[in-house]
Amino acid sequence: MAVKLRLMRMGKKKQPTYRVVAADARAPRNGRFIEIIGIYEPRQDPSVVRIDNDRALHWLRHGAQPTERVEKLLKISGAWETFRGKGMAAAEPEAAGTGDSAS
Repeated sequence: MAVKLRLMRMGKKKQPTYRVVAADARAPRNGRFIEIIGIYEPRQDPSVVRIDNDRALHWLRHGAQPTERVEKLLKISGAWETFRGKGMAAAEPEAAGTGDSAS
């Protein structure tokens, strides 16, 4: 089963709020989901983003693919850097080593 992290629209007409959910990629936008991992309220000033980073990391580590908007929200909450930080930490020393030898 392919899992996506995506937004599920809630709220009244012209007043959207969103849930950030882990859902089967084949399920409709506002249909069945596996777990709610956060909320996004774009109409507040400033926008409200509340994401359970532990659960978001769990799903990312198990192969869930975030949509573009959810990826931006994960960057705001800090979960994306934590997730990508482990992969980037191994690549950074190699890049630093090549830069020092060129000088």
